[in-house]
Amino acid sequence: MADIYDVVIIGSGPGGYVAAIRAGQLGLKTAIIEKDKKLGGTCLHRGCIPTKSLLYTSELYSHILHAATFGINVTNPVVDWAQAQKHKQKVVDKGAAGIDYLMKKNKVTVIKGTGKIGGKGKVDVVLTEGGTKQTLETKNIILATGSVVTTLPSITLDHKRILSSDSILELPVVPKSLIVLGGGAVGTEFASIFNNLGAQVSLIEFMPNLLPIEDVDISKELEKQLKRRKMDVMTSTKFEKVEATATGVKVTVTGADGAQKVLEAEYFLSAVGRGPVTKDIGLEKTNIQLGPKGTITIDTMMRTSEANVFAIGDITPHPWLAHCASAQGMIASEFIAGKNPRPLNYDRIPNATYCYPEVASVGLTEKKAKEKGYDVKVGIMPFSAITKASISDEGIGMVKIVSDKKYDEVLGVHLIGPHATELLAEACVALQLESTTEELARTVHAHPTLSEIMHEAAEVTLGHPIHI
Repeated sequence: MADIYDVVIIGSGPGGYVAAIRAGQLGLKTAIIEKDKKLGGTCLHRGCIPTKSLLYTSELYSHILHAATFGINVTNPVVDWAQAQKHKQKVVDKGAAGIDYLMKKNKVTVIKGTGKIGGKGKVDVVLTEGGTKQTLETKNIILATGSVVTTLPSITLDHKRILSSDSILELPVVPKSLIVLGGGAVGTEFASIFNNLGAQVSLIEFMPNLLPIEDVDISKELEKQLKRRKMDVMTSTKFEKVEATATGVKVTVTGADGAQKVLEAEYFLSAVGRGPVTKDIGLEKTNIQLGPKGTITIDTMMRTSEANVFAIGDITPHPWLAHCASAQGMIASEFIAGKNPRPLNYDRIPNATYCYPEVASVGLTEKKAKEKGYDVKVGIMPFSAITKASISDEGIGMVKIVSDKKYDEVLGVHLIGPHATELLAEACVALQLESTTEELARTVHAHPTLSEIMHEAAEVTLGHPIHI
């Protein structure tokens, strides 16, 4: 009789592989199926990690160009793009090797192939090597198939001049000019990479503000800072069409004033979204029905409407973020193991965008807090008043705290500025512990540090600022 697994996981991204680790730690007989050559999913191979590697290269170059400000004279620094790509791949390969090690450490069976639900308690796999078929028997299934790049119906990606967020990672050269469609996290990050490296970048966003999910004050500050860095930012702008030419692309847009404009550049990046991978994974053999935008509805323990089938990550209607998928994966495995995990509060899932300056947030925006009925108080503190930011000549951006007037509870924290994505951790802990603004203000922060801005913003929110 074939071995029966306690859980089989389809997909090895940050949701799937973390679910596998936790399942292994809890003594569950676990298998994970991955169709790519290496484990890690989109985040490691085509998303978060390679993008941040190139962002670091570009920011380092940008800072070096201004090294004379700090008394260091560097003559004619040059970007070695081939070496930047090698470094990116080295980081990715190290991450993939690390996941392989963790699977062995936690006694997880790794199967390379394409998996799908084969019926109740069954997962069918077409193996990558040889194309042979195999069926696994399991008590539970976790779907962690992630998402893929999508684009507008009017855009045909040729991956030569008209690129996706996957294909732009493989550009052999730094473009002289680039048009980016989509002012969300993906679009602003790639726009920052090539803007830092000296390309002329145009960033097009249909909504009135960049990063539409962020607090409007942060979004407006980002637009201001990007324009200061000579980026052409066009919000409230409708995309009409893109055409490849012999030397690049032509893009037609309609501005907020209703006038059409034709933009030209060497390359065009479509960064308008992703779609869940829910086709060809065997859902037709279950009673699972797809919900908004093709996602799978789940309960607080990640259960779908099919018994013993769980879903996590980008195929659910919750934030499509690696850390959210990982948290969901741990809950699913803990529940399967008979534990009593605490449900996620999706209002406290942090957002991090690694453009320059960085943007980060957790909790409710001012607008959302008011919509939920809170009587809010707000405090804004600029990085220009923080001495540590002045030392690195990065006194740009701000922190905004949104609190409840009645109980003083911190409802949301929103940052734009140097190392904002790292500074966010304190805010995540504050919200998790239901901290008050007073408690933040009474927490002594080391001087001189960038983290002092959290203390200062709390003092502003309470009505007695110190350094402004």
